[in-house]
Amino acid sequence: MKKIGILFGQERSFPAAFIKRVNEIDGKEIIAESVNIDKIFQANPLDYVVIIDRISQDVPFYRAAMKNAAITGTAVINNPFWWSADEKFFNNALAIKLGIPVPKTALIPSYDQPEDTSDASFSNLAFPMDWEGIFEYTGFPAYMKPFDGGGWKDVYKLTDKEDFFDKHSKTKQTVMMLQEEIIFDEYFRCYCIGGKYVKIMQYEPRNPVHLRYVVDAPPSSEKLLKTIHDYVIQLNQFLGYDFNTVEFAVRNGIPYAIDFCNPAPDADVSSVGLENFEWVVETSARYAIDRAKAHVTGQDNLTWGEYIKASAIGIPLIDKV
Repeated sequence: MKKIGILFGQERSFPAAFIKRVNEIDGKEIIAESVNIDKIFQANPLDYVVIIDRISQDVPFYRAAMKNAAITGTAVINNPFWWSADEKFFNNALAIKLGIPVPKTALIPSYDQPEDTSDASFSNLAFPMDWEGIFEYTGFPAYMKPFDGGGWKDVYKLTDKEDFFDKHSKTKQTVMMLQEEIIFDEYFRCYCIGGKYVKIMQYEPRNPVHLRYVVDAPPSSEKLLKTIHDYVIQLNQFLGYDFNTVEFAVRNGIPYAIDFCNPAPDADVSSVGLENFEWVVETSARYAIDRAKAHVTGQDNLTWGEYIKASAIGIPLIDKV
């Protein structure tokens, strides 16, 4: 019998529903359960052909354990090696190479020096930086946010350069991005599972959390939805994520990819709503079962994105698009 595990933290509704759904769909040749770890030895496998990872981004011990599981053949969703390397600023650069609109974004060094560094560590960094050039590029209003991570932590809306310098002084050792504000007419949050299954959800990030998926007006056009669908597929196939969300702010009919590095996205029924919750539970359960059936003992069973695969054989990214 093959086992599918789910590794999770404080969330409860999605993990429980996922386990129940897998066992309802199959339950004989394949079963699902919460991952149980009592020891990790190097190159020793865990007893799971598939693991849905919902928490290792916050727990370094779990991240190391998932890499060990992956190298012993477990299909870890998402690929822990790529997830460890990826970040939001790189995502934006990749999107530009793919021809997908994103806000103008500049990388900003941390205000405080990282531990165990000194002024001599920054011989290659201009002081002062070309702040006027940076501000001209992004414009104001703008958002400043960490270049990686998620969950709306340490996100600032800025009105002008004085506001920037004030807020930047509070960011300590966090490397930040300064990003053009997209004043949007519509906003969408999209689940993508398996690099092919997409659920486009209207979303209003300015509402309270429990009302963000409550939008009265319908989408403006089917053409817009088709474009968003295609962008979601393209981004996730190139990044190699099995489970992710992509957010789009639509300005003048153009969908700008705002955030698409969410490999452990919110899937709690109380926030996403029953319809969206049902879709993500059913789709992720069936996808995990498919991956379990396709599992081959003794080989790498991870998903590797088109960016990595093209780089490995020396194909220019533009030739893959």
